[in-house]
Amino acid sequence: MGAVRLIGAPPGLGPGWSRQQASVDVPHEVAFAEPLGWADRCFKRALDVVLGAVLLIVALPALLLSALAIALESPGPVIFRQRRVGARGRVFQVWKLRTMIAGAPDAAHRPYVADYMQGKAERKDGVFKVVDDPRITRVGRFLRRTSLDEVPQLWNVLRGDMSLVGPRPPTVFETELYEPRAWLRLQGRPGMTGLWQVSGRAVLDYEQMVDLDLTYWESWSPLLELRILCRTFGAVVTTRGAG
Repeated sequence: MGAVRLIGAPPGLGPGWSRQQASVDVPHEVAFAEPLGWADRCFKRALDVVLGAVLLIVALPALLLSALAIALESPGPVIFRQRRVGARGRVFQVWKLRTMIAGAPDAAHRPYVADYMQGKAERKDGVFKVVDDPRITRVGRFLRRTSLDEVPQLWNVLRGDMSLVGPRPPTVFETELYEPRAWLRLQGRPGMTGLWQVSGRAVLDYEQMVDLDLTYWESWSPLLELRILCRTFGAVVTTRGAG
């Protein structure tokens, strides 16, 4: 599949762009369908807003301490922003705590991502991730292991870019390698956690990830949503599959 075009984005799109200013050019053979009914969408959004706000307030002390640790260890912004692809190809900025040296390039990481998506990557220390990545700081390793780096995404949830539960939002680069079936992961909002995340995360291969994400949309129910949220707590505490 060829390169994915960004539609509606001004030339020289930089880190200061505002939400939903762009979308990717989804292949014509991909037909999105609304995965949830009206009542289910209302339930899911209400859960996102109420629980997301509570979690953000509870996590605020840890967020501030983490930001301080990042600032003391290395120069640069404490928040890392990156373009991700959300529901039906809309592009938004995801917020995370910075875990790498500021300005670290990702070009060296892309070949491994491509191999992973094409089923060619091998597990390293039991996970599908680059092990001992020199770009990651000491504080960053701790934040990634505990998933604290993802706490700022609660703001994405409150804004409506993401949901608490849903498929992981891919980068624009990843969607350049998507087959039509993988695009169906993006029928609805991406999530901070999901069926893939609580089933093994980086321990699972790419096809398993796609299968679980599609199963999530096909089998969605309020009970499944709550079960995934409950299982997320255990996955975070045990750092299972975090790499």
